[in-house]
Amino acid sequence: MRGLTSSLWPIRNKPHPDELLSSWLVRLARGHGLRVQTFCNLIFGNQLQVWNRDIDRLGPSWIVDVLSERTGTPIKVARGTTLRSYDGWLYPYFRTSGPLQWITTLQMFHRTRQGFGMQYCPLCLYEDEDPFFRKAWRVAFITTCPKHHCMLRDRCRECGAGVAFHRGDMGHFDGQHRDSIADCYACGASLASESVDAIETYDPKVLDWLSDLSLSVMSGGSKSQKVGSKDVMRQMSVLLTSRFLKLRLHTYVCNMIDAPEMTLARGRISIETRTLVERHHLMQLIAWLMMDLQPRLRDAWLAKAVRYSHMLKDFERAPPYYHKIVEGFSNWRQRR
Repeated sequence: MRGLTSSLWPIRNKPHPDELLSSWLVRLARGHGLRVQTFCNLIFGNQLQVWNRDIDRLGPSWIVDVLSERTGTPIKVARGTTLRSYDGWLYPYFRTSGPLQWITTLQMFHRTRQGFGMQYCPLCLYEDEDPFFRKAWRVAFITTCPKHHCMLRDRCRECGAGVAFHRGDMGHFDGQHRDSIADCYACGASLASESVDAIETYDPKVLDWLSDLSLSVMSGGSKSQKVGSKDVMRQMSVLLTSRFLKLRLHTYVCNMIDAPEMTLARGRISIETRTLVERHHLMQLIAWLMMDLQPRLRDAWLAKAVRYSHMLKDFERAPPYYHKIVEGFSNWRQRR
C-alpha cells in the first residue's frame, strides 16, 4: 500500500487507555484492511520478526517508535502501551527472559503461545465499541474485573485455546479470517460475552483489598508507590508454593480463612506462569497475609508453618520493613 510509505498512515488509530502494544498493532493492521503478518512485513521488513517474541513485555523501540511516528501518537503514550511502563512499580528492574515479577508469561514457542498469560474480561470486550486488550490483563495478581465484579478468563470457553488475537488471520485451524480481535483465533467463537463468571471469594475484606490493588493498576497508579510491597507479595507467593517439607504455610493460611486447600501444579512454577484459577486462589491467601503482615506472619511462625530461615531465603531485595518484621522472629526462645 502506497499510503504506508508516507510520514503519516491513512489510518492513524491511537491506543485506547491502558491498551497493549500488540492489541494496538493488530487494530492498525485491520484498520488498513491487511493481514497482520502482511502489515508487519510491509512496515518492519521480513528480517525483523514481530510475533516470535512477547512485544508487550520487550517493548522494542523499532516497533514503538514507528507506530508513534506514523500515527502521530506522542512517544510517551506509545511507550505506555508496553509492560515496561510498570518498571520500578510492579518489578524492580527489567529482564528480557525468565519470569518478570507480576507479569504473566505467554510461554512463547516460535509464533505460538503455549501458556495462558493473556487474560480478558468478556464483558469489557462486549461493551467495547472497538474491542481491545488491556495492559492490566497481563498483571498476574489481577484475576478479577473491578469494573464488572466478575472473574477474568484466560482461554476460550468453546475450545480451550489460549488468547492469541494476532493469529486471527494466520495459523489457526480452519484458515478463515476472524471478524474481530475479540474472536478466538482457533475456533472463531467470540471471547466477548454478557455472560460472566462469579467471583469465588474466601473473605469479602480480602476481595476488597485485591480490588483496590487492581484499580490502582488500571487507573495508571502512582510511581510514588514503591515496588517494596510488591516484592513482599511475591515472596509470600514463593512461601505459599514451596515444596519444602517443613514449610506448611499454604495449609496454615487455608485453615485460617476456611479456604479449600487447592492442589497446585507441582514443580518450580512461578506465580506468573500459573493458571488463572491457581493465581486467584493464591492471591487471596497473599492478600490475607499482607493486610496484617506482622502478626499474621508471626502467628504462622509460632505455629511452625514457616521457619525464620525460609522467610528471607533468596529474598535479596527484601525491604527494610520486612527485614524488621522477620528479625523479630530470630530468637527461637520466643516460640512457645
